[in-house]
Amino acid sequence: MMVESFQFSKTPKILFGVGKLEVIGDIISFYGQSILLITGSKSFTASTHWSNFIQLLSDCNIQYSKIEVKNEPSPEFIDNVVMEFKNKNIQVVVAIGGGSVLDAGKAISAMLPVEGSVIEYMEDVGTGRIHNGEKIPFIAVPTTSGTGSEASKNAVLSTIGDKGFKKSLRHENFVPDVALIEPRLMLSCPPHITATCGMDTLTQLLESYVSTKATPMTDALAFSALALLKYNLVPAYNEGSNNLEVRSNMAYASLTSGITLANAGLGTVHGLAGVIGGYYDIPHGLICGALVGEITKKNIQMLKDNQNEKNTAILAKYGKIGELFANQNQDIMQNQDIIQSQDTNQSKGIKQNQDIMTNCGYLTQQIDSWKDTLKIPNLSLYGIKQEDLPKLANETSNRNNPYALSPKDIEEILKKIFQKIP
Repeated sequence: MMVESFQFSKTPKILFGVGKLEVIGDIISFYGQSILLITGSKSFTASTHWSNFIQLLSDCNIQYSKIEVKNEPSPEFIDNVVMEFKNKNIQVVVAIGGGSVLDAGKAISAMLPVEGSVIEYMEDVGTGRIHNGEKIPFIAVPTTSGTGSEASKNAVLSTIGDKGFKKSLRHENFVPDVALIEPRLMLSCPPHITATCGMDTLTQLLESYVSTKATPMTDALAFSALALLKYNLVPAYNEGSNNLEVRSNMAYASLTSGITLANAGLGTVHGLAGVIGGYYDIPHGLICGALVGEITKKNIQMLKDNQNEKNTAILAKYGKIGELFANQNQDIMQNQDIIQSQDTNQSKGIKQNQDIMTNCGYLTQQIDSWKDTLKIPNLSLYGIKQEDLPKLANETSNRNNPYALSPKDIEEILKKIFQKIP
């Protein structure tokens, strides 16, 4: 079978591994000596790595100005920072933190060389103004394993409220120049953030794997990262939180999810998460964790009910991930043996289809199990009401979902989730 044609976007220069933070001074110096440093409100600056980092800058004669990102960045926040630093000879933007910090750094580096408000250049909510792709060199250093923003070409910005939105500033050139992934920085990540970031990584890998724009390269990357995630997601939340091997594996999975989403795109989970995140102040990874199980079930059901060559191939991909995850639960594996022994006299085609659907069941069971184990809370706790559901469904984009779910389908999914309120 011939490999079909595809394209693949550039990735950052990637420096991955324990001890890589020690070379940050040399990396920055390659681009300049005057930097804008962007961090979260406390996680990195309160850690033991902060003083070492400042010393590394000093050793390389690097001068820095610093700002903090306390919430998910808004267009107004980006505009204010750009206005403050536009004429201060910033040569490099360095962002060290979670996804919101990296997105803010990416947007700031993109807006410092150009005129106008960032919202003018944003997808869907902008004026249609086209960014020329020029940016200040940008170095991304993640401290969580979740968004994959260190490897993607978009910066997510949001305005929360009745007219809220969560949309992207996007350009091929906005991929960070350098992604430095130092697993030691993840050791201090608290369990609830580890959980929501981990579910975001899972969602991004799964959605890009079954995306209508998936390619052999994104498939290979996503599958390899999902294989690591299955053994490290729960340990990172529990006993492995201070285990560098566990944190390294989750960091790799997150990095890979950024690469795959940049090239294959995402699906309805992220389409709906973007709508919800615009109206309500809810962490993005938590929304994904709450939605991914039910939307995956609905995708599988619709693909099964509308089988053709294309839909059957996507079902097989879901089944392949389910088979990968199956040995997480010995009881499931025993059930697989029983099912397989019952259909030995059936035709090969029917048996293959049954095996695929059985494996799809393993996948959704595992997602539900992880959601429970990681204590992903119900979205109703954040102010979403039953009467809000039609509006959320109607505004949701399927993006590159393997099946085009209707607003009615999405509303049914939301109702099912809300029926599970304790």
